[in-house]
Amino acid sequence: MNLRTNDPLPWSHRQNTLVRALITVLSGALAAFVGTFAHRMGADINIPYGLVLAFLLIILSTWCARSRMGVIGLALHLIASSMTAWGLALTTTSGNALIVAGFQDDMPYFTQHAGYIWLYGLVLVQVIMLVVPARWFTMPAKMQTM
Repeated sequence: MNLRTNDPLPWSHRQNTLVRALITVLSGALAAFVGTFAHRMGADINIPYGLVLAFLLIILSTWCARSRMGVIGLALHLIASSMTAWGLALTTTSGNALIVAGFQDDMPYFTQHAGYIWLYGLVLVQVIMLVVPARWFTMPAKMQTM
């Protein structure tokens, strides 16, 4: 374990490869887990603030994964978050679903489509972050104190 205290990088960036990979996988799974529970907030009144918060959480977590481990970290994050979100979507107990999709009645748009937007957008956002320039994911040099 690397315990350098003068290093300007965050704690999770200073660890060895195995620990960084574990942090990346766990953060991807946790972000998708929380996002899955949050994505429907406000959908019933057609103000999808939960969907916005869920995507913000995934974007921040993905940024950290790519800055921590590069493209490999983003790939690990994508796999972990997708498996978590899709696993929660496909796993139901006693007829209750966490991600609801496909309504027959006349309901608000986001009530009907928030589940699909979350599941497919989760993957799309991370794929988009894969193709943006690598310089967007660099950690700044240590800031000078005044």
